[in-house]
Amino acid sequence: MFNSHKSVEKNSILMLIFVVITISIGGLVEIVPLFRMETTIEPVKGVRPYTPLELAGYNVYLREGCYGCHSQQVRPLRDEVERYGHYSLAAESMYDHPFQWGSKRTGPDLARVGGKYSDDWHVAHTIHPQSLVPESIMPGYAHLVEKGAKLEYIHEDMIALRMVGVPYTDEQIENAYTDALAQATDDSDDLDGLLSRYSKVNARNFDGQSTTTEMDALIAYLQVLGTMAELQDYKHDGTQRSGR
Repeated sequence: MFNSHKSVEKNSILMLIFVVITISIGGLVEIVPLFRMETTIEPVKGVRPYTPLELAGYNVYLREGCYGCHSQQVRPLRDEVERYGHYSLAAESMYDHPFQWGSKRTGPDLARVGGKYSDDWHVAHTIHPQSLVPESIMPGYAHLVEKGAKLEYIHEDMIALRMVGVPYTDEQIENAYTDALAQATDDSDDLDGLLSRYSKVNARNFDGQSTTTEMDALIAYLQVLGTMAELQDYKHDGTQRSGR
């Protein structure tokens, strides 16, 4: 047996072949299951795709590089759970393409920021962060109040996301533009349609402007983060509560 092993080590070509075979088997075992999302991500009640306005805000978040300083992953460590809330569940990011877990925190984690602050706080903080957090090194994003949200083609983003597994329906895609405007308006005839297509929707004028701005979209996105999943069904140790 040992002599056979010695012959393999002395033959570089044969050694290379065995290494490739071993890595290929290991890679297949690790990678193939990931193509079946239902086997790798446990469904969590309440998690839904983003509304058109929230999706527009997600796009703004990506464009401005917010992920460079803010993660969206509360790790299952005691200090993190006590500071940010329940640790993140994989299903909460299943419709994010790409996901926003992040790799560093210059600012606080945003996975559970939804509902933590008022809309007015977000507007003031985004325009001039130091007015609320003097030690902050975050730059201001006052231009978001002045730029109209790009909603005319948001349905195309939804179509693309459906191609990679986000379950947007034909009805949701067809009504994307009107749903986005309805969510950013205090009083809209289209609001009932929006609420029938999406659950747990924050619908209001987020930044107080007369037009639907990128600030509206960004705040709509931030205010929904961490609010979809019904976390009361889960204990902090990762097990599901009984009787649910």
